[in-house]
Amino acid sequence: MEAEWAALAASGATTLVGLVISDSWSHVRDRLGEFFARHRDGGLEEALTELDGSRRELVTAHEDGDGLTAARTAADVTAAWLSRLHRLARTDPVAAEEFLRLLDSLNGRPQEPPTTVHNVISGGTQRGPVIQSGRITGLAFPSPDIPPPHEERYTADGQ
Repeated sequence: MEAEWAALAASGATTLVGLVISDSWSHVRDRLGEFFARHRDGGLEEALTELDGSRRELVTAHEDGDGLTAARTAADVTAAWLSRLHRLARTDPVAAEEFLRLLDSLNGRPQEPPTTVHNVISGGTQRGPVIQSGRITGLAFPSPDIPPPHEERYTADGQ
């Protein structure tokens, strides 16, 4: 169970740091602040102050430092949130799962359960890619430069 909690915390911390520096910070900030205010000691203001501090560190490192400084700062902030979320996962696994669902919704991942897809291809010869899926976005295949093979007909004498 410890390994599962660690995985939940690691996934949550990494996603949280990505959201902290996203363009939709004000919306993310409010939703995360409300979550932490419900599931930790301290109120909403304390949770928002902590989130804002993480954002300030990340944005400052990105704007003022080189890529290495920004990466180190991101690693430090991620480690700090990892520790907090690991504690949360150990003490309240239900809250940890709720947190990951919140991150998924903030990150634009669909919340509906996966649906079963049943596709059938029949008849004919397929001369290109065939993809079966419930939803595909942004997928493109280049046109092949090779023309499709021609059917050759032979006469009875092999010609």
